[in-house]
Amino acid sequence: MSEAWEAFQKEISRHKELRLWWRDDDAAQPSQSLDRLLGLSREYQIPLALAVVPLAATPELFSGLGSQVSVLQHGTDHRNRAGPGQKKTEFPDGEPVDALIGRLSAAAARLKHLSAGRALPVLVPPWNRLRSDLTRELAAAGFRGLSTYGPRTSEAVGGLKQVNTHIDIVDWHAGRRFIGDARALDLVLDSLENKEPIGLLTHHAVHDEAAWNFLERLFGLRTVRWARAEELFSYNAPSHG
Repeated sequence: MSEAWEAFQKEISRHKELRLWWRDDDAAQPSQSLDRLLGLSREYQIPLALAVVPLAATPELFSGLGSQVSVLQHGTDHRNRAGPGQKKTEFPDGEPVDALIGRLSAAAARLKHLSAGRALPVLVPPWNRLRSDLTRELAAAGFRGLSTYGPRTSEAVGGLKQVNTHIDIVDWHAGRRFIGDARALDLVLDSLENKEPIGLLTHHAVHDEAAWNFLERLFGLRTVRWARAEELFSYNAPSHG
């Protein structure tokens, strides 16, 4: 066992319970990498919150999802609409709020139909960016939860339950490589002070082998409890059938 993993297990053993949750972004259609992700969820019985791009999703995506998988709404089409020199966002400053809500509502209806009603009314904005004026209108549009990245300032925002992610295992500025065991584990330990559910963020389409190996090792730890999205967002999906 490496020094980083030894130090990590020693530190988390001091806590009564380490509770994490797992969100994976950018799902749209079946692929080998998504199959591998779903296989890890099944093998280790880890609940997975899959953020699906509604307007890019295919019906085949939902046929292979097991009972451990929750579906969240990942924006509408995941298209960057930012102006020159601005950070990537699907929700640019120049687009009226009413138009944004209309786009989101139409995408939510499509996702609900494709997923046969299993999608939760939880928004995961692409690039984890969302305008504050839009956030205030989401509850009236039917959303119940919001998930971005980083420590939250409040458990509720704009009438929504907010549950964020904190450990992004991809280094987007260094060739989309895995950030490394030591850095990933440090992010988990740093998040212990936040007093909120700690979120693991993955992007199955860009994982290298080191990232997959890290996930297997993390999921194999018996000292971690993994929470379902329904539990964290205090939401019970309607029954069907």
